[in-house]
Amino acid sequence: MTRKEKSKVIDHLTAQLTENQTIYLADISGLDAGSTSRLRRACFKAGVKLSVVKNTLLKKAMDSTEKDFGELSDVLVGNTSLMISETSNAPAKVIKAFRKKTKKPLLKGAFIEEAIYIGDEQLDALENIKSKDELIGDIIGLLQSPAKNVISALKSSGGKLAGIVKTLSEKEG
Repeated sequence: MTRKEKSKVIDHLTAQLTENQTIYLADISGLDAGSTSRLRRACFKAGVKLSVVKNTLLKKAMDSTEKDFGELSDVLVGNTSLMISETSNAPAKVIKAFRKKTKKPLLKGAFIEEAIYIGDEQLDALENIKSKDELIGDIIGLLQSPAKNVISALKSSGGKLAGIVKTLSEKEG
């Protein structure tokens, strides 16, 4: 790879790292061609971009961004695959589902909304992270709950209130 080609790859990686808030680093070494193909299909279906990267180029791209990747650059050893998604838990779910049949991929680390996760033992925690849309849905549900209770109470007591008013008006008459 020429210096110019390396520069282009670094620029492309830098753009990807800058534009995305959900970045996973995984080790898929040892997967045969068929397994790798199945993993790529699973990633595609889940909206995860999967690409194999050179550690040195990825490290330079990390250094070129304004983001603080902290200890994440320390896991850039051996084979590294970059998994990028708009949904913070999608790559973790793909890895977890795929590992029901094989031991790989292994999670090296992740960068999610400025939080850094290191090591494969973080996979369960990452899988349980709620996406932005899920959190918004939960908040809306919580906000709607009191309003529904008030409306329900008004509807059920509305008949009682009308009955009381009718009774009072008949007594006066």
